[in-house]
Amino acid sequence: MKKQDMTFGLHAVEAVLKNSPERVIEMWVLQGRDDARLTPILAMAAEWGVSVQYASRKALDEKSDGGQHQGVVAKVKPAKILSDNELSAMLEKTEVPFLLILDGVTDPHNLGACLRNADAAGVHGVIVPKDNSVGLTPVVSKVACGAAEVVPLYQVTNLARTMRSLQEKGIWIIGAAGEADCELYQASLTGPLAIAMGAEGKGLRRLSREGCDTLVSIPMAGSVSSLNVSVATGVCLFEAVRQRLA
Repeated sequence: MKKQDMTFGLHAVEAVLKNSPERVIEMWVLQGRDDARLTPILAMAAEWGVSVQYASRKALDEKSDGGQHQGVVAKVKPAKILSDNELSAMLEKTEVPFLLILDGVTDPHNLGACLRNADAAGVHGVIVPKDNSVGLTPVVSKVACGAAEVVPLYQVTNLARTMRSLQEKGIWIIGAAGEADCELYQASLTGPLAIAMGAEGKGLRRLSREGCDTLVSIPMAGSVSSLNVSVATGVCLFEAVRQRLA
């Protein structure tokens, strides 16, 4: 892990200042940019004593490695990696857990979008395997629009073992797969729940699929056979939200 990373984009930088200001080392802002969207970010930076420098667009493009920085880039200390122990501690104090399991999602745009979905749906934590999965990269933070700073991401050593541990704690695991026991809208998604989604193109790995209590499919009316994992995640999470609100 690098000693520091770059976070860029208005939502991502604002979120890290709001939730973990001690991680922000310094900031760069586009020369000449002075608008209402930037004002609260600069105010928070000043409140926490963060050094702010003004830079050209070319300099910001280089610092963000060509990413969509929206005129603001921050150098930050990496977020603390949460593991199995922190997951167990969170579950002990969560009455009705609502979790998202992502099995081998390697595209940072997809992970960022899934974190954004998870935040909007009120998920208590997102679980990913330590290997064969993307971590909290700058692109993930940018796409997540601040959700990467507030939704806990747990990187576990053995996903199948973690899933068994969740079941021992009374958490029902629903997996999304083409070969399913029923359609999503026929499944019960209330109570302690984890929704497991597979990687782009491959779906859930065999051990993960076998570790689920129930497999569900999203009914597809058109000619395409599957949805992007972040879209499918949003569909599944918000069906669970609908049922839980009812």
